Amino acid sequence: MSMRYKGGVISATSPTVVGPTDGEGGSASGMWTLAEVMVHEKASNWPKPVLPRELWMWGYNTTGQLGHGNTTGLSSPVQVGALTDWSGVVAGVAMTIAIKTDGSLWSWGKNTDGQLGDGSTTARSSPVQVGALTDWSVLSPGGAWVSAIKTDGTLWTWGYNAWGQLGNGAVATISSPIQVGALTTWSVIGNGFGHAMAIKTDGTLWTWGRGNAGRLGLNNITNYSSPKQVGALTDWAFAQGGEEHSLAVKTDGTLWTWGYNSDGQLGDGTIVNKSSPIQIGALTDWSKVAGGQNCSIAIKTDGTIWCWGKNSNGQLGDGSVVSKSSPVQVGALTTWNSFVEGQSHTIALTNSGTLFAWGYNDTGMLGLGDLVNRSSPVQIGALTTWKSTSSAQGSLSSAAFITS
Repeated sequence: MSMRYKGGVISATSPTVVGPTDGEGGSASGMWTLAEVMVHEKASNWPKPVLPRELWMWGYNTTGQLGHGNTTGLSSPVQVGALTDWSGVVAGVAMTIAIKTDGSLWSWGKNTDGQLGDGSTTARSSPVQVGALTDWSVLSPGGAWVSAIKTDGTLWTWGYNAWGQLGNGAVATISSPIQVGALTTWSVIGNGFGHAMAIKTDGTLWTWGRGNAGRLGLNNITNYSSPKQVGALTDWAFAQGGEEHSLAVKTDGTLWTWGYNSDGQLGDGTIVNKSSPIQIGALTDWSKVAGGQNCSIAIKTDGTIWCWGKNSNGQLGDGSVVSKSSPVQVGALTTWNSFVEGQSHTIALTNSGTLFAWGYNDTGMLGLGDLVNRSSPVQIGALTTWKSTSSAQGSLSSAAFITS
């Protein structure tokens, strides 16, 4: 018995299945037997139907980074156009980059260093497609530059390159995507402000770009314009750069940090810089981490959120403005699903589809209809149909999806 799925073809090659990280959408191809279908369903990687997804943005907008065709800032979420085919988006520093369900790449906002990737240095206040390819998969901005992984596992970068953060062995700015090496084994990317972090499918961790304060984890403060492996371990699962520090989680659930530590953003109870990865505590239940401007945030497998580092604007969400050099829990909720860390603010999503924000708010990036800072989580509106959210270190704007 065999089953043909939409888009499938009879081929001698093995059937393939691809699904995005949030569990929605995806594609399948080839001639499938019932047994093969059952294998993928059991592994929970069978693609689900693509649901309509609207893109909403708010916050700072001096260069059109909100995508609304103007440069007017917003303190509450507003939908970007009327399309419902958005798949992934990241709000960077004065620019935004996104992928649609067809795999095409789009960008808008500031473009002085070619960070939009469209071959120009012209700012855009509405989404413009980057090239004609439809194989883009993962995105990560880092200041005025971007890294991306395609569905074939290749790594591509473009934009500002003063410290070699594009990874192409040079320091020249580039306004169109260029491939980093020839490898097809890149899996995870998480850029800092001037440095890049990436994990390969073999579990090795690689960094490059600006190395001050030891942020590359290579036991020095040297800049590198090509990827360098951090140690020899093969058990890295997730990595993300902050403004000048780095964070990572291993497959065993342990948390590791390194780099600049002026405000305790490394979470090791000190304010001393570290140029090599150090483990934070002994817990093995960390899931995802992110870094902002001298602050850090993480989520555990039990659904709790923890923050540490600089807290002058309430960005740690613990109800105070006192900096912390060790992780502190944000409230008592155990239903947090995901989060994003901006410059000094956080947008977080719960399992029930509600969206919360806290921290710095001078440009309305919290989406609460005002410019008031918050030191504890506050719900954005009353909707329960939010699916994911996005921002990046240094960003003064925010983005999120709604399933329509």
